[in-house]
Amino acid sequence: MDFLLWSLALLGAIWAAHWGADQLSVPLQKLRQQWGLSEAAGAAFVALATASPEIGTNTASAVKGLSDIGLGNLLGSNIISVPAIVAVAYFANRSRPQDATASGSPLPARHLLRVKREALTVQALPYLAVIGIAALLTLPPPWQGLQPIDGYIMLGIYGVYLAQAILRKREHRQTVRWSQQEIWVAIAGILSLSFGAYLTVTATEQLVSILGISQLIGGLFITSTLSIAPEVFATWSVARSGQVTAATTSVIADNTATMSLALVPLALVSTPIEDMPMFLVNLGFVALFAAAYGGMIRWGDEQDQYSFELWEVAALGGLYGVYLVVILLIIL
Repeated sequence: MDFLLWSLALLGAIWAAHWGADQLSVPLQKLRQQWGLSEAAGAAFVALATASPEIGTNTASAVKGLSDIGLGNLLGSNIISVPAIVAVAYFANRSRPQDATASGSPLPARHLLRVKREALTVQALPYLAVIGIAALLTLPPPWQGLQPIDGYIMLGIYGVYLAQAILRKREHRQTVRWSQQEIWVAIAGILSLSFGAYLTVTATEQLVSILGISQLIGGLFITSTLSIAPEVFATWSVARSGQVTAATTSVIADNTATMSLALVPLALVSTPIEDMPMFLVNLGFVALFAAAYGGMIRWGDEQDQYSFELWEVAALGGLYGVYLVVILLIIL
């Protein structure tokens, strides 16, 4: 009974956190239009809202002295989100009723999930750089783990990433209007996000205690898996509306914010890495999924470059299966 109650509490907490984040996304989207940001650059900007549940969860875990939950959630969400979001975007785009050529004839059987070039240059490559810096700060023995200085460095790194995303490609600015209701809804979103993040950590703490597993495993497989559910539904809607690049690159923008900003609260409380093999394998798979994402966009002939084919979507899913085998049969 306790397991069921805390599971429901976790689902409610994650819903509250993502509802709060959604209320922040509209103001950020308006700022994107007002400042004339490109679609991929806008994804980096809006990721401040979409990644805020993970950032909030890690802040709450640091405050409660449960940093392993936050660390597991950070790594796990950066792994499962890539194959899940790309697959959802692919099938949502494939099922669009507009999938026909200009002449009205059906498209050929070879379906592609096409994205703009900046999905690679503005998102995927900087994300790989952020992962590399995170590894450099946490893995070498002299400064192993997370210290306050690491948090300040990652905060600066995200500032550089956000600046390059905003400045590299600009579009025409649009005039937008702000209402008082939007401001109050944004405030309500912040409160809901904070409450949901705190309850997420509390519920995960109780569940790992009931199941008798480590907090790191709970964060990796319980919190992180459930936390991407709202993003999955949002990706389906965005891809179906025709905003394929935004739908497909949002996961990388979100992961970049998570890998940098969500590390800050854990670093500020000096989080040691208790299980180095587990951490190393998970960080390695985070980098592997980022490299696979970028490589699948970049490689290919002129016809299928900057796109995902069905076999590539399946390959990402297969790579996640390999990750599960490594963790469950080798590391544990």
